Amino acid sequence: MITTDFVKGSPNWIDLGAPDVAAAARFYGAVFGWEFDPYVPPEDTGTDTGTDAATNAAQYGALKQNGKTVGAIGQLTEEGARSAWTIYFNTPDADATAQEVRKSGGTVRVDPSDAGDMGRMAHFTDPQGAQFAVWQPGKDQGLDAVDDPGTLSWTELYTTDAAASKAFYGSVFGWQTEDMELPGGSGTYSLITPAGLPNERMQGGLMELPSEYLALNGGRPYWHPVFATADCDASVAKVTANGGTVQMGPEDAEGVGRLAVCVDPHGADFVLLTPVEPPAAS
Repeated sequence: MITTDFVKGSPNWIDLGAPDVAAAARFYGAVFGWEFDPYVPPEDTGTDTGTDAATNAAQYGALKQNGKTVGAIGQLTEEGARSAWTIYFNTPDADATAQEVRKSGGTVRVDPSDAGDMGRMAHFTDPQGAQFAVWQPGKDQGLDAVDDPGTLSWTELYTTDAAASKAFYGSVFGWQTEDMELPGGSGTYSLITPAGLPNERMQGGLMELPSEYLALNGGRPYWHPVFATADCDASVAKVTANGGTVQMGPEDAEGVGRLAVCVDPHGADFVLLTPVEPPAAS
């Protein structure tokens, strides 16, 4: 499970790069009930009090559920990039992590930099081409709520080389991985746990897929978030009713729950999951 007791290598932030911040905020608001809290530069305040105007003026803003921050949306600015969710992993030292990324064959896309006194961040690409980021907490530790309906509950990497990915992230974060065979001999799924923590703190998984299965990202590996929902089918209906599409599901996964792979109107993918109920205590 993902918790807000962040340790090195655990997911502590997510944000969406969107070509239209206001439209993205409306979509996710309709699906999850999230409220968008835009950061509007002081010189922009007072020019237009309309909600969409303020949202469009903001380059970045928090997504909130019941007053707690569950993610963020920002303007997509990277040339040639697709709209996508970025997963940030906790680090005590973003500069040291950047050095380790380079040493392990990855690329530093955005050098470590301060976000005021809130923290320090950096963006990377792993050797197979999957993009991710790190957040070194300052005053802001990261997400306020996780593992509840409408929040981040799992992280997942689709990669073209599982062994190489495990070696890379093991070097950078010290992750522990445990392989499990998928039903019907359809492949191997590797479960990820932060270094030194028990299986109860599993936070995600990675799976090897051929590049033709990764068309959403031009054949390159990618990370995506899994959001918990109390009713997968009802959430899927909200996705499609608001301009999103469904790549897979909803379907039941034994021992996991009911899930669906979705794509928002701008092409960013995410997974909806209603987890299986744990057995009642005897």
